[in-house]
Amino acid sequence: MKGLPNEALVQVAAYFQALSEPTRLQILNLLREQERSVGELAQLCDCSSANVSRHLALLTQHGLVSRETRGNSAFFHIADASVYDLCDLVCGNIARQLERTVQERAAFAPPAAAPRGKTR
Repeated sequence: MKGLPNEALVQVAAYFQALSEPTRLQILNLLREQERSVGELAQLCDCSSANVSRHLALLTQHGLVSRETRGNSAFFHIADASVYDLCDLVCGNIARQLERTVQERAAFAPPAAAPRGKTR
């Protein structure tokens, strides 16, 4: 991002904003498996078709998803698979942060009691 003009930074921020909503991430995850229709995505996301359509419109606007019309149905698929590299990078970072938190909390936990054995 070094040296990018403010106009470009606004576009970068909008791209990340498109990825900042859990339902949109769920849609991207579902499309990772296969292309799907709005109705199918709505059912799998437990959302209305109208809600999913709005999310898909935003993802399409940012070039993440593409639409293909077949007869009366529209099917959506991933247009830019590099989004998964970005998401995997972020997920790995979050997992490392959680692991550090677990280790830090463990330092304050009382020692585990020794198991009771049989006495003779």
